[in-house]
Amino acid sequence: MTTQLPPAPRPAAPRTAAGTAPVFGGTSLPAQIRILTGRSLRAMVTDPGIVLFGLIQPVVILFVLTQVFSKMGMPPHFPEGVSYLDYVLPAILVDNAAQSAMQSGVGLVEDQKNGMVARLRSLPVHPGALPAARSLVGLVRATVQVLIIMVLAITVLGYSPNGGAAELALSAGLTVFISFSLGWAFIAAGAWLRRAEPLQNLALIVIFPLMFASSAYVPVADLPDWLAAVASVNPLTYAIDASRALALDVPGLEHAIPSVLISAVIAVLGMVAALRGFRRPL
Repeated sequence: MTTQLPPAPRPAAPRTAAGTAPVFGGTSLPAQIRILTGRSLRAMVTDPGIVLFGLIQPVVILFVLTQVFSKMGMPPHFPEGVSYLDYVLPAILVDNAAQSAMQSGVGLVEDQKNGMVARLRSLPVHPGALPAARSLVGLVRATVQVLIIMVLAITVLGYSPNGGAAELALSAGLTVFISFSLGWAFIAAGAWLRRAEPLQNLALIVIFPLMFASSAYVPVADLPDWLAAVASVNPLTYAIDASRALALDVPGLEHAIPSVLISAVIAVLGMVAALRGFRRPL
């Protein structure tokens, strides 16, 4: 005669009270994100190489682009009364935002390589906590770099946009939001590729052509016909035109809503893809 054992109890689902965040292992998801974000920020700040190159990158982009292209003749459709520095700085901010976003994906790949992800999977930590933390770290990095670029442009190069301080702040905020949304796209790519080299190559293949096939450095009307057709549907054109319109008080503000909506869609799709890729077996 055999004795039938009772079924093993199922693991209890994360409990949550009404109006509170779900709890995983005694810690809420926001608390886990805060802890992991602090860990990544401390690691970034205490690494001299990361701090140095993170500060040099936006400075190099600012001085090289402004000093090289400002010596060229102005194209026919260039806005009147606007210096080339004023015209190109919003594009530099968007380009820097894209480069900073790529680092969010690289950071997640490093966490996978150094065993951080494997360790977290053995703990009651929500799968989305680490990608979310990497996204917030990228947001902080992009904000600091935008501030560095704008302070240097104003104090050293004489950047003086026609828009007021509020419009300039909105322009910078739009750039940071674009970096946040692109950061999720690269986090998703890092979760699926799991290698830094392909991720960096992907960023080079995508960002470099899109920046030049946009209104970043010359007006769209002055591009060759086939390139102008590409630039007219390029999402970066909408972002750059909106940021430029806010900072310089020139036409193009109607592109602000499309750029925000496109960025929001990229962020949501990136979150979904990142979580699915992050949950795959190591």
